[in-house]
Parts: sequence; structure tokens; C-alpha cells
Amino acid sequence: MSLFDKTTDALATSIRMRQITHNVTASNIANHETPGYKAQKVEFEEALAKSLELGGTEAGALPVNAEIFDNPEAAVSNDGNTVDMEKEMSALAENSILYKSALQLINKKMASLKYAIESK
Repeated sequence: MSLFDKTTDALATSIRMRQITHNVTASNIANHETPGYKAQKVEFEEALAKSLELGGTEAGALPVNAEIFDNPEAAVSNDGNTVDMEKEMSALAENSILYKSALQLINKKMASLKYAIESK
């Protein structure tokens, strides 16, 4: 049995996946001038949704793996590089906002748990 509810487990999983997404996007940005570099993409939202539907495991953990693959939507430049800096910077900003939002929600849930414990 998990100490936390399904929402907390989902937020924690989302934060871990957002960290992976950040690392992959940062790697794409760092390699934007590397000839032949293929931009990577991360997808985990569908796996997270499926895991939530199934209810995770008895321990409360959500078994979600990030799927990392070459971005099929990327255009190839003359040197074979597929990094689109504008898209990558936009993706990094969006991921950062979603990461911070999930972190704020988890902090609020922990604060309410702390309040419940202290008021007894």
C-alpha cells in the first residue's frame, strides 16, 4: 500500500519524465551544430495515462518508461543535422513550465499532508 495517492504518484512520475525530457532537449540544443546529429524526442504522456487507468502497482508506483527516439518530424539540414533550434527552445520552455507546475502541485499536497499530521 502506498503512503501517497494516485495523484501524488502521477505527479512524481511526471516530474521524473520531465527531467528526462529536459536532458534530451538540452542535448539536442547542445548538438545543434554537430554534423549528422539526429534530434531526439521523448514521449511518456500516453504511457502515464495508461498507467493511471490501470492504477499503478500495489506499491503505488506508476511503471512508466520514457520512449526516446529520433524525431521523425525534424527536417534535415545540409550537414545532416535535424535540430530545429526554435522548436527545441520552445519545447524546453514548455517542459520547464510543466515541470514547475507539477512540482508546485506536489509541494501543495505535501503541505496539506503536513498540516493534517500537525493538527492531530
